[in-house]
Amino acid sequence: MKTLRHAKCLQRLPISGSVRALHKENRTATPHNFSNYESMKQDFKLEIPEYFNFANDVLDQWTDIEKAGKKPSNPAFWWINGKGKEVKWSFEELGSLSRKLANVLSEACSLQRGDRVILILPRVPEWWLTNVACLRTGTVLIPGTTQLTQKDILYRLQSSKAKCIITNDILAPAIDAIASKCENLHSKLIVSQNSREGWGNLKEMMKHASDSHICVKTKHNEMMAIFFTSGTSGSPKMTGHTHSSFGLGLSVNGRFWLDLTPSDVMWNTSDTGWAKSAWSSVFSPWIQGACVFAHYLPRFEPTSILQTLSKYPITVFCSAPTAYRMLVQNDMTSYKFESLKHCVSAGEPITTDVTEQWRNKTGLDIYEGYGQTETVLICGNFKGMKIKPGSMGKPSPAFDVKIVDGNGNVLPPGQEGDIGIQVLPNRPFGLFTHYVDNPSKTASTLRGNFYITGDKGYMDEDGYFWFVARSDDIILSSGYRIGPFEVESALNEHPSVAESAVVSSPDPIRGEVVKAFIVLNPDYKLHDQEQLIKEIQEHVKKTTAPYKYPRKVGILIMMNICSVLWKIATVYFYLLMTIFFTHVTYHMSQTELMTYE
Repeated sequence: MKTLRHAKCLQRLPISGSVRALHKENRTATPHNFSNYESMKQDFKLEIPEYFNFANDVLDQWTDIEKAGKKPSNPAFWWINGKGKEVKWSFEELGSLSRKLANVLSEACSLQRGDRVILILPRVPEWWLTNVACLRTGTVLIPGTTQLTQKDILYRLQSSKAKCIITNDILAPAIDAIASKCENLHSKLIVSQNSREGWGNLKEMMKHASDSHICVKTKHNEMMAIFFTSGTSGSPKMTGHTHSSFGLGLSVNGRFWLDLTPSDVMWNTSDTGWAKSAWSSVFSPWIQGACVFAHYLPRFEPTSILQTLSKYPITVFCSAPTAYRMLVQNDMTSYKFESLKHCVSAGEPITTDVTEQWRNKTGLDIYEGYGQTETVLICGNFKGMKIKPGSMGKPSPAFDVKIVDGNGNVLPPGQEGDIGIQVLPNRPFGLFTHYVDNPSKTASTLRGNFYITGDKGYMDEDGYFWFVARSDDIILSSGYRIGPFEVESALNEHPSVAESAVVSSPDPIRGEVVKAFIVLNPDYKLHDQEQLIKEIQEHVKKTTAPYKYPRKVGILIMMNICSVLWKIATVYFYLLMTIFFTHVTYHMSQTELMTYE
């Protein structure tokens, strides 16, 4: 088939043949879009034009290809709610509806190019429409998870100076309670069947909006989206991405790691608040003309996942290692995944036992990928490549990845150091621009000629990269990044807590979970500790996003040490104390409560 009009931006997009049926024997996956890893690295070239807009230069071009009958009959978007309701859009319908929403933003809400829009919705079709409408209007999209609390939303509104927020009935009351504190916020849109005072009803407004809209002509390096990401200290940082960093950069993910074609149906289970949804639920599949599949799923249900994979013609599946761990614990003998042909994982390291169980039960390998909110794919296991269990594969074509020491010098194979991406003399286009309004944090990521990812690892003699640990104290739980500072701040607001420290704790399902060590105020030392722990956990769920709450809690009761020491103690101090406590005059009561909610 012919390439898209922006041939200088995207390489040829081949259309695959028929889908291969599943069989239980492990098979070697043959790539559609490249011959082998070496050729992929060698041949990859992507010129960046002065002007680029994903809606106009990719989505609308697929509409033209679709109209010309040169694309398979796959829809562009396929949504189910698990209760019989389905939505299917062609690229033409996606274009028409997104232009209606673009007119709502630019006319009814009076938003201008560069204005910021916060989007907090679950997996509903309007989430995807808003993504595209923001591209068309040149407004800057700021996604947020529906688990955000009132305090979290206030921080995001004030930090970003967003002028518009789009959400649903559940979160609207929380936003109304804080709106008066957000001087820049002037438009509130709700996705609901009901009206709400002070809010524009998005569904009703779209019914009356025109589908005629001229897409803004954005420069490739204009700000396109901001993602809030947790750090070791302080509140979440605003990570800025341009129209090219994701709109073009994620062609690496779509074409090579996911190996998508217009015949594919791609299902990514990521939360809509994370950059991973931009990766695999928006840009990567649509760059390739593939169908984006979405399941409403308000919470992870292994049975629903397996039923969906079995019932629908999903060919490419992406989920976090935690999800795969939960899936392989189920009896999968009654399910037949006749369409499924490629499985990938990202968000946290996946263990060998999970990949082996998945392969034994499905006949499919899991191709692990490694990247960050700040990047596109950094390293990955690609089709046709030997998979080394436990490795995150080899560098993607987008980056020159090295292991470096504290001075920015490249280390030889086998030696552990920091995982870095070369940014000098030429900064890769698939990398974020900066942490918005935080130049010191941005500067801290640079060392010599390299962007430092914050992860430690090593490269073996064959060029495979291996993850060792985070350089900071970020906790990766079920694919979520959790900063200890955020949890400690929430803990310290509870009247029973004198001091707290939060660390990562291993977990067989989630990989890691949050563990909190708490020093009680004197008035609470005689309280029932199990009940108190439950109260503290519930407090954290309400104070910050629920996924951050400590699933394990250690209550520390001091008897013979000056409280000043606790004021200057670090997380490592608490870790040492847990070992030391059995030999000194302390009494420690520890209760671990683990739930899988």
